[in-house]
Amino acid sequence: MTATYTAQPPSRREARRLDRRDAILTVAETYFLEHGYAGTTMSGIAAALGGSKGTLWNHFPSKEALFSAVIDRVATAYRAQLSQVLNPCGVLEPTLIRACESLLDRVCSAEAIALHRLIHAESARLPELSRIFFELAPRHTRALLAGFIQNAMDRGQLRQADAADAARMLLALIMAGTHQQLMIGQITEPVPAQIQADVSLGVDLFLRAYAPDAASPASAP
Repeated sequence: MTATYTAQPPSRREARRLDRRDAILTVAETYFLEHGYAGTTMSGIAAALGGSKGTLWNHFPSKEALFSAVIDRVATAYRAQLSQVLNPCGVLEPTLIRACESLLDRVCSAEAIALHRLIHAESARLPELSRIFFELAPRHTRALLAGFIQNAMDRGQLRQADAADAARMLLALIMAGTHQQLMIGQITEPVPAQIQADVSLGVDLFLRAYAPDAASPASAP
């Protein structure tokens, strides 16, 4: 007989600590986006929270640790959402379209564009920010997409290739339009119809590039 274990709910004290941590991250996210990394101080965030600096330091030992936690919270929440869309048993093209529309909607949001601009603006002086951001956000999202693509390759829906490279190419294709225009200020907000068009074109080009070989069972009539 296999024993089963049920996770115990956090104690009241632990629940309060987690709530406080979440409140800190919410305020810190806004503060970083408004002031930039260099313009953000732990004292400033503590003042915005209305609490003591000591309370903030009890949760996060440095500004870098706080920035990392902000990025990790946002990225983890989005990956959970994307995982629900990437159904390995679904029809390939509509699943990719839904996933890419979800992803492009996310990275074209005002918050995401502001964060990308912050990273670009500060990366030359603070290269560690780029590493933190990439390791906690794009790298994991790309790996999640690569896992889905590898599954499609194994099932004969796509030709065999390096799945990580394929994921990188798909992301580059869908982000070459609206996202790029937002980043350089050519447009000020995304247009849903254009996001759909970017995704439709990107996924179509991707599927053509990674179409199964003629000898593949999945490509047979």
